[in-house]
Amino acid sequence: MALEGIKNKLQQLRLEADASAEKVEELTTKVKTLEQENLAKEQEITSLTHRNQTLESEVEQLDAGHKDMKSQLDQTGQHGSQNEALQRKLQILEEEAEEADKNIRETNDKYRQADVKAGHYERKVQALESARDQWEEKYEEMAKKYAQVKKELEDFMGEIGNI
Repeated sequence: MALEGIKNKLQQLRLEADASAEKVEELTTKVKTLEQENLAKEQEITSLTHRNQTLESEVEQLDAGHKDMKSQLDQTGQHGSQNEALQRKLQILEEEAEEADKNIRETNDKYRQADVKAGHYERKVQALESARDQWEEKYEEMAKKYAQVKKELEDFMGEIGNI
């Protein structure tokens, strides 16, 4: 009767140890996946930061071109075709500057969103690593319990064999 109880307990501990090992493996895989996603988000942030810098440079160039055109327009007191051409160039430069400004705002928004997501994924990774560590500790405890119960069973079997 006691032997049957120990065998059941041993079987139960084996099942729990197996389940713990599977959970550790699953959490490890999930951590790796989240780390890869985090790396991808960091790369996206880097890309967006570079794009933002490029667009800011472009805006500065367009602003300089806009100022040049405006000063040329002011200096040329001529009306006619030259003045109209400068007006068109000025209008085009203003539109390009507005478009570049819009692109900068969109890039900044994407950068902020990516930064928030990266922080979120970092917190997720930390939580999963903590859960994995807990499962590993539980697995180690179960392994110790299993070894202890197995030793008790062997001792018990030895005592029964001596009887």
